[in-house]
Amino acid sequence: LKEYESKVLDAEERILALEKTLFEELRSWLAGEARRIRTTATAVAELDVLRGLAQAAAENDYSAPEFSSGGELQIAGGRHPVIERLSDEQGGERFVSNDVYLDPNGHLIAIITGPNMGGKSTYLRQTALTAILAQIGSFVPAAGARLPIIDRIFTRIGASDNLARGRSTFMVEMTETAQILNTATDSSLILLDEIGRGTATFDGLAIAWAVVEHIHARTRAKTLFATHYHELTELAEQLSGVVNLHVSVKEAGDNIVFLRRVEPGKADRSYGIEVARLAGLPGGVVERARSVLRTHEQREQTVSEELSIDPADAPVQVSFVNETERAVSEAIANTNIDELRPIEALSLLAEWQEKLGGGT
Repeated sequence: LKEYESKVLDAEERILALEKTLFEELRSWLAGEARRIRTTATAVAELDVLRGLAQAAAENDYSAPEFSSGGELQIAGGRHPVIERLSDEQGGERFVSNDVYLDPNGHLIAIITGPNMGGKSTYLRQTALTAILAQIGSFVPAAGARLPIIDRIFTRIGASDNLARGRSTFMVEMTETAQILNTATDSSLILLDEIGRGTATFDGLAIAWAVVEHIHARTRAKTLFATHYHELTELAEQLSGVVNLHVSVKEAGDNIVFLRRVEPGKADRSYGIEVARLAGLPGGVVERARSVLRTHEQREQTVSEELSIDPADAPVQVSFVNETERAVSEAIANTNIDELRPIEALSLLAEWQEKLGGGT
């Protein structure tokens, strides 16, 4: 038994030694062939990518893009390749294709308005994907495309906090926007989605307004700008390179149907309350929101009338306070309340209330 035990143990040792020897021989041989293996792997990878692009183009009806030196970006019947494929596989709604047209002159910046879930962000993303696919040599998900050579694509889509670095959602948004404005060229493509939404309404509107003016006057990059600030649509009347687009919807009573079509012109409203109802907010909350909205719209003063644009493209001075309110504010600031008698204070209060339209 001891003799057999010794043979078994010796056999195990010999097996391990032989495995080690064979492994080292294989490793040495592979090291000598490493360059050929890497070259072959690179060639196979390139063939795999090209075959994948060709298969996607054949199966999904892609078209060959053209490139122009005139600076026009024109996409006919553009589609989002991923969302379209998922919709088909999951039996969802049929993907609606849309056209895109930008040029260095009259269509430099497109302001896109419309409801949430209407398709604004998808429109931005599919434009970027089409440009990228074209420049890597692929067919594109569109009926046709004619594009310039784009040096970089800049996006400000979505928002998130960076709490570890002490940066809020708005700070992250502004940092990224600053990088875009400081880096983009007239050969770039800029995609902006809801700039300014992370702060107070008027602050956000003022920033978004100034960003559009800066791109139009200085950067000159082709830009798609999706927003819920309907006041920005007034820029199309003041800046020669700005046009308005909107995602269309169909109203049926209190219901809305998203048509997913991007059409010329500005949206009449954002349909935020209708989208909230579709999301399942309690009926009482929705009705209260409608009531608050009606009250707000009755009191609303058109901000766009108070926005002015300097002919020399100087920074815009925005006034959101009317002259009466400003005069009353100055009167309050200049009043020494320590020297007022009660009857004088009441008299002044009544006067200010009357000026502000709050008297009875």
